[in-house]
Amino acid sequence: MPINVPSNLPAIEELKKENIFIMEESRALHQDIRPLRVALLNLMPQKMVTETDLLRALANTPLQVKLDLLYMDEHESKNTPREHMEVFYKTFDQIRHQKYDGLIITGAPVELLEFEEVDYWDSLCEVLEWSKTNVSSTMHICWGAQAGLYYHYGIKKYPLPAKAFGIFDHQITDRKHPLVRGFDDLFPAPHSRYTENRLEDIRKHPDLIPLAWSPQVGSNIVLSKDNRQIFISGHLEYNPLTLKNEFERDRDKGLDTAVPANYFPGDDPAKDPIIRWRAHSSLLFSNWLNYYVYQVTPFDW
Repeated sequence: MPINVPSNLPAIEELKKENIFIMEESRALHQDIRPLRVALLNLMPQKMVTETDLLRALANTPLQVKLDLLYMDEHESKNTPREHMEVFYKTFDQIRHQKYDGLIITGAPVELLEFEEVDYWDSLCEVLEWSKTNVSSTMHICWGAQAGLYYHYGIKKYPLPAKAFGIFDHQITDRKHPLVRGFDDLFPAPHSRYTENRLEDIRKHPDLIPLAWSPQVGSNIVLSKDNRQIFISGHLEYNPLTLKNEFERDRDKGLDTAVPANYFPGDDPAKDPIIRWRAHSSLLFSNWLNYYVYQVTPFDW
């Protein structure tokens, strides 16, 4: 089944080129089916890129998903056209009285700020509190994971001595949970962040289960014991060129960012990157939709 998205969303044409099944709302109205309702709170600056990456990840299941795009209206996006935001995005106030089967909260380039210094922090806390009663399962990614762990469980974030940047292998620590069903003993995932949640803090918390970690970059997948909150410190949704584009952007800004680890052959940015995380990206999102959304959400909220 396809992803059901607003008609004329720019991501549609890009994904069609990749033979990914995307259904526009106009066609979905003719199908007598109850799709999973998923909201995507997009905090990333390049919103159109993030939309496309996450649509690609969500489309690889037999379940039909209807996606609503959300943004924080206190923060003006400088990298996405206003017209795009006005046509395709909703504010939290527009949907706060609705129920959703799933919610995805993305990362954001604010991790070096204290949470309370982020201009939309109070509104994000409203969303996080609302998700407890209005969403069956929430997936938090990167800074979104750090924000969720801090708000729900008081887990702090800490600055890293250098940016965690590249592709790193991770070990599964608890195989009995369906979220990591089908994962290999070691699986690669992209990371791009300046801060971390410490694995020992997560292990000490009675309501959290660490599912995967890396000796190089620490915790990667964390699950709440009630299965309703999922925290992903990496970026399995990234497309093949995201790290390359981030590396070039940092260098253009004059930042001394190292070449992404385990990404370019021979660490040579002139060569095409090696993509090793597609299969586990598909597994993560399909397992989430199947076991943590579809099989637990009420048919009629």
